[in-house]
Amino acid sequence: MKNKLQKEFNYYIENQDELIKKFNGKFLVIIDRKVEDVFDSFEEAFRSASQKHEAGSFLIQRCSPGTDDYTFTFYSNAAFG
Repeated sequence: MKNKLQKEFNYYIENQDELIKKFNGKFLVIIDRKVEDVFDSFEEAFRSASQKHEAGSFLIQRCSPGTDDYTFTFYSNAAFG
């Protein structure tokens, strides 16, 4: 994982329990070690974040207990249909 995204992911891991209390089941856009925005779907989160921020500068993470929903990392432009 790129260093920048690793920081964002570490923030999620360190705060996962508290974030779940607030945002369980939602998709979080994490930038600069804080939750920038919250969405109901990955597609909504990706569309919004990519319009506002440079690719590779944000992490989208589904907020849920455990490790099953840890983020996949894309290092190139990706399109989802």
